[in-house]
Amino acid sequence: MRPNTFPALRQLRRAPSTLCKSAQPLSSRRSSTSTAASKPNNGSYRKVAPKSVNPITKPAVYSNRSTRPTTNFVGMSVEDVDTTLDPLPTIPTPAPSSSSSGPSPTTPAGDSFVQAVQTTSPSYSNGNGSASGGGDGSIDWSSSFHGLSTTAFEPSVAAILMAPVATDDVEIKPDGIAYLPEIKYRRILNTAFGPGGWGLAPRGELVVGEKVVTREYALVVHGRFVAQARGECQYFSEDTIPTAAEGCKSNALSRCCKDLGIASELWDPRYLRNFKKQHCREVWVEHVVNKKKRQIWTRKDTEPQYPYVLARR
Repeated sequence: MRPNTFPALRQLRRAPSTLCKSAQPLSSRRSSTSTAASKPNNGSYRKVAPKSVNPITKPAVYSNRSTRPTTNFVGMSVEDVDTTLDPLPTIPTPAPSSSSSGPSPTTPAGDSFVQAVQTTSPSYSNGNGSASGGGDGSIDWSSSFHGLSTTAFEPSVAAILMAPVATDDVEIKPDGIAYLPEIKYRRILNTAFGPGGWGLAPRGELVVGEKVVTREYALVVHGRFVAQARGECQYFSEDTIPTAAEGCKSNALSRCCKDLGIASELWDPRYLRNFKKQHCREVWVEHVVNKKKRQIWTRKDTEPQYPYVLARR
């Protein structure tokens, strides 16, 4: 029984080695197949354009064609117009006026201050002393010279106007300019012509510059043109323009009164030198707020006014 079992055992022992030998060609076939599959063919490559580092996008091309849906529009013809309708009313064009007009009321926007002053000056179309042409006999004092130098004032009136100015009425500014207060001019005019017998008529619009306002005025006495002057006054902000306009009127009044002989001494350099020597002095003062010292002019009988006080030596 033992000799019969040996061949079967021998076959069992040889079976693993046989299996290993048969598996080696199979594994080699698989590896060769996978290697062949992983190797790409030269014809299977896909050519791709290389990308640039900084690609530049081309601008889109715009066509003249509209993207809106097209509509079949049929134009109108002459037959479609209703001829029974009334025609539209026409606006009549105004005829150009030959009469001269006064100064424009608009404020000049002004590229130049001098140009603005010249623009607002009146045209003096009726400067021969005639009426304004309104038909009612009134006079346009913004441009008229009616009654200029027709007759002299009475001797009694001339004596009041040309009376020597009282030294007590003359004031002096801190910068050394002597002046007569505006109320003094008005009192002299009221004494000579009576209240309501005189007035100031503006001869143009108020011209506002960068730092100064100016306007032209005419002095009218008893319906007669007497004098004309342009007043000016400085301002520091837009809020002070109305106050500067009143100062401009006061300055024009003092200049118009010069033609009548009122306080004419204030325009005489010799009188001004003697007045400052006899009645004025130049002193050192100190500002009460910032404590700065400076020299100002003041009358000898008057102490420095606020915000200045006499400086201690």
